Amino acid sequence: MSAMRGVTAYGRGAGAYARVGVESGVMSASPHQLIVMLFDGAQASIRAARLHMQAGNVAEKGKAISRALDIVNNGLLAALDAERGGEIAERLASLYDYIARLLLAANRHDDEASLTQAEKLLDDVASAWREIGDQTARG
Repeated sequence: MSAMRGVTAYGRGAGAYARVGVESGVMSASPHQLIVMLFDGAQASIRAARLHMQAGNVAEKGKAISRALDIVNNGLLAALDAERGGEIAERLASLYDYIARLLLAANRHDDEASLTQAEKLLDDVASAWREIGDQTARG
C-alpha cells in the first residue's frame, strides 16, 4: 500500500514538474515562440483526439477537440492583429474559422478525415510560422 502511495506521489510530482516547465517556457518565450507553442498544443490535442476517436473514447475525444478549439479560437485567432496584419490577418482569421468548423464536424460525426484536414492546415501554417522565426533568428 505504501508503495502505491509513493507511485501516486511521484505522479503528482511529475505533473507539477511538467507544469513548472511549461510555465517557465511560457514566461521566457518571445511572442513568436508563444505562437509556436500554441500550434504545438493544438496539434498535440488533435493527435490525442484521433487516438481517443479510434479507441471509441467519446468523452476524452471531446475534451481533446475542445482543447484544440480553445487554442485555435482563443489563442491563434485572438493573437491576430487585424490593423497591422491587413490581408494576411484576414486570411488567417478565415482559415482558423474553417479549422474550427472542421474540428466541430470531427467531434460531432466522429469524422477522422476532418480531424486530419484540420491537422494538415495547422501544420502548414505552423511550418511557415517556424520558418519566419528561423529567418528572423538568423538575422
